[in-house]
Amino acid sequence: QVQLVESGGGLVQPGGSLTLSCVASGFTFSTYAMQWYRQAPGKERELVAHISETSDTTTYANPVKGRFTISRDNAKNTVYLQMNGLKPEDTAVYYCRRPGWRTFWGQGTQVTVSS
Repeated sequence: QVQLVESGGGLVQPGGSLTLSCVASGFTFSTYAMQWYRQAPGKERELVAHISETSDTTTYANPVKGRFTISRDNAKNTVYLQMNGLKPEDTAVYYCRRPGWRTFWGQGTQVTVSS
């Protein structure tokens, strides 16, 4: 069965960095685009970044442009989210998502940005 397992979240000070990882299994990873979403307390889940199957296309939400980088390693079935210049408003649970005719979500990893 399809599984998406995120890791790498934690507590970081403003201006700091974190790298999230999402390891996928149960499907042919290299044939699917992948996405990172986040959900802050009391807010709707929002798309943060998208990467195509071969990494030739990446897109970002405006609030994270220039600070976050999405990447993938198809040999390791893993998608990453490098987050630099973190701000308190980046605090959220971050989710990995496989889009397509049927979508799948990971369990999420908490990112807290606070001094």
